[in-house]
Amino acid sequence: MVNSMQKPLSELIPGRLEEKNNAKPELVYGVDKKIRSSPRVTQILEQVIKTAQKTLNISAASVLLFGDNEEELFFEAASGPVGKTLRQVKLSTQYGIAGQVARTGKPLIVNDVARSQKFHKMIDDTTGFQTRSLICAPLMVQHRILGVIEALNKQDGSEFDEKDLEAVVSVATTTAMAIENARLYQTILEAFKNTISTLAAAIDMKDPRACGHSQRVMEYTAMAGGYFSLNPEEMETLKNAAVLHDIGKIGVDCCILIKDSSLTPEEWEKIRQHSVIGASLLKEITSLEMASELVLHHHERFDGKGYPSGLKGEDIPLGARLIAIADAFDTMTTGRSYHPALTTDQAIQELQNFAGTQFCPVAVSAFVSGLRIHSGGTQPNRN
Repeated sequence: MVNSMQKPLSELIPGRLEEKNNAKPELVYGVDKKIRSSPRVTQILEQVIKTAQKTLNISAASVLLFGDNEEELFFEAASGPVGKTLRQVKLSTQYGIAGQVARTGKPLIVNDVARSQKFHKMIDDTTGFQTRSLICAPLMVQHRILGVIEALNKQDGSEFDEKDLEAVVSVATTTAMAIENARLYQTILEAFKNTISTLAAAIDMKDPRACGHSQRVMEYTAMAGGYFSLNPEEMETLKNAAVLHDIGKIGVDCCILIKDSSLTPEEWEKIRQHSVIGASLLKEITSLEMASELVLHHHERFDGKGYPSGLKGEDIPLGARLIAIADAFDTMTTGRSYHPALTTDQAIQELQNFAGTQFCPVAVSAFVSGLRIHSGGTQPNRN
């Protein structure tokens, strides 16, 4: 009987698993398929442990990652009856099987933890879960260890074998690469969002009276968007379009934007071009291509009398209808030289007065509903 076993990772090459016919291909394929559709680390790991638990027929699985340093591991994801409890637990890498695997980079099978001096009972004592056997493999990418993955207790009471070990190691390798890619994606995404915020601020700076306008329009639009069943990607597109709805004003002369007197027909035409200019700019950026359509049409009217295309009713993209309302509301409630600021109630009444002509009635209802839900807290900052 194998009570504990160590094998170096060099002997467990994922590319040779099919040839050796030892790993469970359905586990490796299932995990790979799941993580490709999940860009966030937590989502990736939740999919990994669910798939591992089902395919290996085990009682529980968990993934532990290094915290701020390599001296502690924390449970990033865990299944089984005590999964939520484990999320509060941290482990020192100086103790236990997980700590040893994290330090050495060598996977382990322990088929009888009661006979293993390496097993640390603290987790079982804390959670009430009884660990009988386990596999622990390192999450390693480019010679760096990110943490470990654990598979606990065969449901049928049988022992873990080399076939199980190789499957878990292969999944660990794939998972580690996915974690690394997800973290890189999040870093790039944060940089991208910062760039968008900077662009929006630069747009508003062209007209000092519009300070913070783009950010507020984005926040108002997101409030209204919450009324609809938008998936995360659709909501992200909506927010990007809202915060960049006026980016085309980069191509409009500042003298026109800050003019206090009435605009000439020629100046109005230049103003109207800002949605076309903005859409053209965003179309050249792959990540913002979908947002470009909303920017293009955010000055359409529900009665078809808007610009640039004269779209009518539900032919106008929903996101553009929401941005139009948020844009109008912020303009009405922000003081300008040519009109005093309206109160929130006065602005809402104006939106409702023009529902069905300038604005989409459903979108107005969604906006008012979102605004009132958030009125108990704080509305977008005007400073």
